[in-house]
Amino acid sequence: MSEFFEILLFQRALIATVIIGFVNGYTSAFVLLHRSPLKLTALSHSLLPGVALAAFFVGLGVLSAFFGALIAAVMIGILTVLLSRVTKISDDTVLAVLYTGAFALGIIVLQELGSNQDLENWLLGNILGLSDLDLWMSFGVGLVAVILLSLFRRAIVLNLYDPEVAASLGIPTRLLDYLSFAILILVLVTTLQAVGCILAIGLIVTPAAIVRPFVSTPETLFPLSGLVGAGGAALGFFLSFRVSLPAGASIAATLASLFILSVILRSLFRLRLPRVT
Repeated sequence: MSEFFEILLFQRALIATVIIGFVNGYTSAFVLLHRSPLKLTALSHSLLPGVALAAFFVGLGVLSAFFGALIAAVMIGILTVLLSRVTKISDDTVLAVLYTGAFALGIIVLQELGSNQDLENWLLGNILGLSDLDLWMSFGVGLVAVILLSLFRRAIVLNLYDPEVAASLGIPTRLLDYLSFAILILVLVTTLQAVGCILAIGLIVTPAAIVRPFVSTPETLFPLSGLVGAGGAALGFFLSFRVSLPAGASIAATLASLFILSVILRSLFRLRLPRVT
């Protein structure tokens, strides 16, 4: 295990894992309270065509992939709202149609480019392939996301539970919705290179699901989810090194296992509680 900490490549990947895990975990508290994991799954899959088209027009790089994925997510979000209003079909249905079509387009474009290895990296992630720029972008976006969610946490939570009360208190609810959406997209985009667009949803949903049975207030849920996300991601990365597994898959599987363990522990705890007669 000592060689793990001596190799610069693994050191950088571990730092990225902890940063990305904490930011996704912190953000997962909002996703859990918002009850929007399925919509977020659709958006995470819709990022691939942005990466593919960026590679087609300007070549695949850190910045081109970042902005390509960001533009794709925003376009899918806007189209979902517009088409839902025009067709009177639920936004969930429209989003499902758009993201499957967009995902298919991304696969077609990348295969036409002959980028099979790049396709696998963006689908499943390659955290060992992160550059210094990737690391700084993850840190910068993560810092902004955590600061904004912390500063506006009470307003965001109130808006989630009762938008009418929030509006009556002078809280700009629509602006908060846009801000929350922007934060989610930025966090998703910076997670792609680490675990891919397929597994990214696990990092941004599971940590809060692990913590939720044991906490009762959002003030506790956000930071604990961040810590669980960082710890679970680091554990998954260590396991991938020890047993030669893909890092992204190992991280997602570890977090899923921790979720099942948390459910079991919570059930056992409830069974041992004394009954009041």
